[in-house]
Amino acid sequence: MGYTNIAIKDKIMEMYPEIAQNEISISLNFSREKKVYIMKLRKDLHELTTHLEKKDIDECMDGIECVHLGVQIGQFSENLKGRGKVRE
Repeated sequence: MGYTNIAIKDKIMEMYPEIAQNEISISLNFSREKKVYIMKLRKDLHELTTHLEKKDIDECMDGIECVHLGVQIGQFSENLKGRGKVRE
């Protein structure tokens, strides 16, 4: 099933509220070459790039949290805590 980037991004923001709470920006683009979604999280000068497979996107849109994505977001937030960039 096809989804728009906006719908996917909105669902990710809904499932992982710490992104908005910590004012982390998120961008999402589909790579036709790699056939995956490339997601970038950014806060000030810090950036994390990760990819999401179609299976991950389908599960996310069905309300199932992606363990890989959750770990990535958690780790990014934790890394910023030590720099005083994330709200507790």
